Amino acid sequence: MTTIEIRNSQHSYQAVIASNLLDRSGELIARKIRGSRCAIIADTNVAPLFADRVTKGLVSTGFQPTLITVAAGEKSKTLGQAGEICERMLAAKLGRQSFVVGLGGGMVGDLSGFVAAIFERGVQHVQIPTTILAMVDSSIGGKTGVNTAIGKNLIGAFHHPELVIDDVDVLKTLPRREFNQGFAEIIKHAIIADAEMFAALQHVDLGELAPLIQRNIEIKSNIVARDEFDRTGERALLNFGHTVGHAIEQAGNYEQFLHGEAISLGMVAACAVSAKKAGLPKDQREAIVDLLRVFELPVRLPPNFPREKLFDALVFDKKFEDGRVRFVVSSTIGSAHLSSDVTLNDIREAVAEL
Repeated sequence: MTTIEIRNSQHSYQAVIASNLLDRSGELIARKIRGSRCAIIADTNVAPLFADRVTKGLVSTGFQPTLITVAAGEKSKTLGQAGEICERMLAAKLGRQSFVVGLGGGMVGDLSGFVAAIFERGVQHVQIPTTILAMVDSSIGGKTGVNTAIGKNLIGAFHHPELVIDDVDVLKTLPRREFNQGFAEIIKHAIIADAEMFAALQHVDLGELAPLIQRNIEIKSNIVARDEFDRTGERALLNFGHTVGHAIEQAGNYEQFLHGEAISLGMVAACAVSAKKAGLPKDQREAIVDLLRVFELPVRLPPNFPREKLFDALVFDKKFEDGRVRFVVSSTIGSAHLSSDVTLNDIREAVAEL
């Protein structure tokens, strides 16, 4: 079992990576948390596959879990759904000493983390990610939140988990499209911080993912540690491709593209902006697009996509400050920086190329 220590300003926590960890979840959690009652939050796709194993593991170590299932999909990530979960937790007599287990992909991790942040003014949270995307990205860093009709993750809180349990065996159950979307965030990490990993992704061993997951957790946690609350611009580097990507998700009504697919398109747009504003070489831009294609990620928008709706969503993005765009650009693979020179017109041109 590989253990990664993740440090922040208030406390540190661990991410553990190995096979067959679901059955040991109770044992691992008992080392970190003393409360007896907990809520397991899962969606309708994940609960039938894994909730029984996690429940049994918790019960075997003396915990009293309550399973709360929400509908699969980004549309469950709302303030109303968070409120309903809190009501169910109260009905199950959970209180200040209780904790929340998020069992699922990024949507469940964001939602369960937000519930943990607001329930009884904050209780402990455990992440058990079941997708590559959640393991390498959303389970790390403490950002939690829900969506609104105007945009994604506009209501939320910083609330770090006490523990992240990455059981690589669960990845074998993922449909191909769900599996592939996780590589959008991995490719993003390579573009902004690790040129060597970018080259290695051309020949990655998909049967041995633990080292790759470990490396990506290290990249994200190191960036987060330097700017935990997103104040200096360092953490904003993790948003490469996300300004346009989140707007694409919103414009597609969270149905047309998975998160990683939208981020793939956003990165293609970010590469176009980077070529214009930061001098990203043409061959590197093409290498990024080619690598996205290797993992069957989209690099073009459908002709009938509602592009104007995309721009309606864009101006409400958290990366806009006083009407100015805080846009992440890359001048070379393995490095990125925040630019205030990017205009909406630059983004329009990049989206037009999609």
